[in-house]
Amino acid sequence: MKHTMLARHQDPIIAIATAPGRGAVGMLRISGKTIAPIVQKLCGKSVQPRQATYLPFADEHGQVIDQGLALFFPAPHSFTGEDVFEIQAHGGPVVLQLLLARCLQAAAEIDATTGLQRLAGMRVAQPGEFSERAFLNDKIDLAQAEAIADLIDASTETAARSAARSLTGEFSNEVGALLSKLVHLRMLVEATLDFPEEDIDFLKQADASGQLQRLQTTLANVMQRATQGAILREGIKVVIAGQPNAGKSSLLNALAGAELAIVTPIAGTTRDKVSQLIQIDGVPLHVVDTAGLRDSRSVNVDEVEKIGIARAWGEIESADAVLFLHDLTRQNTPAEPDVATAYRRGDEEIQKVLAAKLPPTTPVIDVWNKSDSAPADVLAGVIVQGTSSVVISAKTGDGLQALRQQLLQVVGWQSAPEGVYMARERHVQALKEVASQLTRANEQLSAKQPALDLLAEDLRQAQRALSQITGEFTPDDLLGEIFSKFCIGK
Repeated sequence: MKHTMLARHQDPIIAIATAPGRGAVGMLRISGKTIAPIVQKLCGKSVQPRQATYLPFADEHGQVIDQGLALFFPAPHSFTGEDVFEIQAHGGPVVLQLLLARCLQAAAEIDATTGLQRLAGMRVAQPGEFSERAFLNDKIDLAQAEAIADLIDASTETAARSAARSLTGEFSNEVGALLSKLVHLRMLVEATLDFPEEDIDFLKQADASGQLQRLQTTLANVMQRATQGAILREGIKVVIAGQPNAGKSSLLNALAGAELAIVTPIAGTTRDKVSQLIQIDGVPLHVVDTAGLRDSRSVNVDEVEKIGIARAWGEIESADAVLFLHDLTRQNTPAEPDVATAYRRGDEEIQKVLAAKLPPTTPVIDVWNKSDSAPADVLAGVIVQGTSSVVISAKTGDGLQALRQQLLQVVGWQSAPEGVYMARERHVQALKEVASQLTRANEQLSAKQPALDLLAEDLRQAQRALSQITGEFTPDDLLGEIFSKFCIGK
C-alpha cells in the first residue's frame, strides 16, 4: 500500500530507546536511508550486519565514552524498513546523552568531509517515529503499530497477551479476511452494474445474499472480540456513590486489598475522590471513591464538602459503571424511626438524580453493605434482582466476589481471554460503521427491485471503514494523533 511520505521522513533519526533513569543497559537507535557512513564513523570500522560487535565508542578526540555492543540492520531487513543501527551501552543517563551527542556530531562531520547533507540532517526522533516509519514502509500495518504501544502500556497480564496477539497480526488477519470477502462481493455487484444487458443474474448465481449474510456473521464475531479488547485496553471506570458513612471507602479498600482511603465513623470523612487501579480476571478497573452524597444546601454541609459533592457527581457522570452503596444498618432503626426514614428518602433522591444524569447505557449496581451488622429482618427484606444488586460486607469480604463478577458482566466482559486481541475504541467504531453499511446493503439486496448503484456504494463505504483499521485509508492527521502518543525511541 502507498502512504504519504513527508520531507521529515527523509531525515535520519536517533533516540534513546530505553526508559529514562539509571539502568544496567541503555540503548540508542538510529534509523535512516543509507546510514552506513555513520556506523563506520562511530565504530571506527565496518561491522557485520545483524551480528553484535563489542567495541569502544569514542568522542571526537578519541577518548572512550563507553564500551558496548553495536548492531547494524541494513534495509529492508529491519524494524523500520530502513537502515537501523543500535548501540547498547551502560544505562547511565549521562553516558547515553554523551553517546547521543557524539552520534549527531559524527553525522555533521561526515557532511563536512563528504558533502552528504542528508546525514547532517540527522535529528532526535519524535515520539513514535520509529514505529511510524515501520508503518509507512509497510513493515507493519496500523493496528500492529498501535499494538506496540498497547503492549508497552498494558496494565494486566491478560492485556499484555492480547496486545501481543494483535502485534503478531491476529487482529489484522481477521480484518484482512473480511476485506477479501467484501471486495469479492463488491466485484459481483460492480459486474452486474457493468453488464446490465446480460441474461445471467450474477448476484443470484453467485449467492450474493448468502455471501453478505456470512460476512455479517463473521463481522459480528470480530466485533465482539474487538469490543472485549477495547475493554482490556481502556479499562473500566467504576465510581462508588452513596450517602455519607455507607461504607464507600471501606469498599474501595476491600476491592484494592489495601488501606487506600481513610475510614472513620464520622460522616463526610472523604472530601475528594480517591482512585485506584485494580484488576478482576485480568480486566483493569479504575475504581473511584467519592464524597458522600447529600443535600448540599443542608446547614451541616460546609464549603469543602460542597465542593467534594460537586466533584462526586462529575465523576459519576463520566463512569462506565456506578456502585450505588446502601447502608443496611440504617434501613430500619426501631429506636430512631425518623433517622431510618430520612436515610431511605436520601437514597431515593440519589436514585432520581442518577436516573436523570446518567445515560441509559450506564449500569448502576445497588450494593447493600454491612450485611455483617444488619438485622435479620432487614436482610430478609432486601430484594436482589439479577445483576442489578448484591449484598456484601466490605468489612468481612462477604459478597465481594459476586460483586466483582457482576461488575464484569454489566460492562459487557465475557470470559474468553485466549480469543481476545487488543483493540482500540476507533477500531470498534470502525467495525460498527461497517456493520451499519452492511445492514443497509442487505436491505437493498432483499428489496424486490434492488438499487444496485446504492448497494455498490454501501459496500464501498463498508470497505473504506474496514480499511481504516489497518491504515489503508487513514487520514494523515489521525496518524499524527496515534503516533504522537508513543514513547520516544519506539
